[in-house]
Amino acid sequence: MAGQQVQASGGAQAEAAATQLGDLPEACLAQAIALTSPRDACRCAAVSPAFRAAADSDHVWRAFLPPQLDDRYRPAPVVLQPAPAAKSKKEAYLGLCEAAGAAAVDGEDGGCRVWLERATGARCYALSARRLSLPWDDGEFCWKFMPHPRSRFAEVAELVDCTCLDIYGALPAAALTPGTPYAAYFVYGTADGGHRGLSYPDQETAVAVGGRVVARHAVCLRPDEAEARKFRGGGGGGGGEEPRRPRLREDGWWEVEMGRLGEVATSAAAGEEVVASFEVLGWYPKRGLIVEGIEFRPMDVLPDDGNANVHVSRLIFSMSKQPR
Repeated sequence: MAGQQVQASGGAQAEAAATQLGDLPEACLAQAIALTSPRDACRCAAVSPAFRAAADSDHVWRAFLPPQLDDRYRPAPVVLQPAPAAKSKKEAYLGLCEAAGAAAVDGEDGGCRVWLERATGARCYALSARRLSLPWDDGEFCWKFMPHPRSRFAEVAELVDCTCLDIYGALPAAALTPGTPYAAYFVYGTADGGHRGLSYPDQETAVAVGGRVVARHAVCLRPDEAEARKFRGGGGGGGGEEPRRPRLREDGWWEVEMGRLGEVATSAAAGEEVVASFEVLGWYPKRGLIVEGIEFRPMDVLPDDGNANVHVSRLIFSMSKQPR
């Protein structure tokens, strides 16, 4: 009798061992993978052919597309020409992950474009110079709007001449992805004919949520040690901090971080806006700045932990415990 029980127990264990996670129906795997992230879905696709079929399914990638873009997405290339519809939800998602081909939010070129952060699916936004508040205190000819070969927008703004320089852009907090910490970035260049007044360390950026300033920093768009030495009492408006320096991007534009907003969409009240501003505190002649826009992007994400299959296993287990 005891021998029969041991034999039966051994047979059950062998049968259980033979049943693998990949043996589950594709719909079940897809449902679990859709509850993870795009990064985890791509890692799951490398586990087995069954996982790949589930991870590449439209059911999974539909969950990662923003609702307003699902089923209506059309790639928006740099050259404004009609593009064919994406063949799958995964292609649509990957097309939205290219900042250079970001989709226009309102109209053909309404001045606001959106793309997705590839690993998490969080929304990124770019506001064009036309969507920003630019100072016109020095007259209607202090700014010049014109096309630029590196711009994703129809026009950029070039500063011709001014003494007061204060630029800001606003975006509804609800437009950002909940549970995602964001930062704002000022994207710009300088004119081929040179620039003036952009090297002094009296420049300041600030970011605010619902009128509450959450970060303020000293920056310098065109750092120049010789010019900085001429400027007595340098350090800008950041309480004596060393001015933040810009970085040159792969697309040829310069950018400087304006400040970190945190998880805005989670904490902001209904109707509140996030505002990012750049200001030069000194009243002296300035020219040669080319404004591409202001971007709101998720802060750096944590590196992969290598446990995507573990996450999916836990999700499937928890789903199996839910009442039907």
